[in-house]
Amino acid sequence: MKRLIIHGDPGIRKEAVIEYDGEEHVCFGVSRQGEWHGPDRPQLWCTIGTAEEREDFERRNFIPMHLEVDDVDAESVDVVKAAGDLAV
Repeated sequence: MKRLIIHGDPGIRKEAVIEYDGEEHVCFGVSRQGEWHGPDRPQLWCTIGTAEEREDFERRNFIPMHLEVDDVDAESVDVVKAAGDLAV
């Protein structure tokens, strides 16, 4: 599990599946930053991980401030499934 800061908006929301750094990850949580005051384009602060890490995320079995952090441009993220594409 890690924190991914995406500069720009690739069109994802919570529960989206993305391909980043050659691997598929699930976006467990997304916080949108910079809408009102801030950078010239929004930033999405995502908590991502593998499908196997979902239970750890739901049970809060991690320390948020100790997660590894990467930051990328929106163009570097491939959207496999946007949140709206997922079946409930």
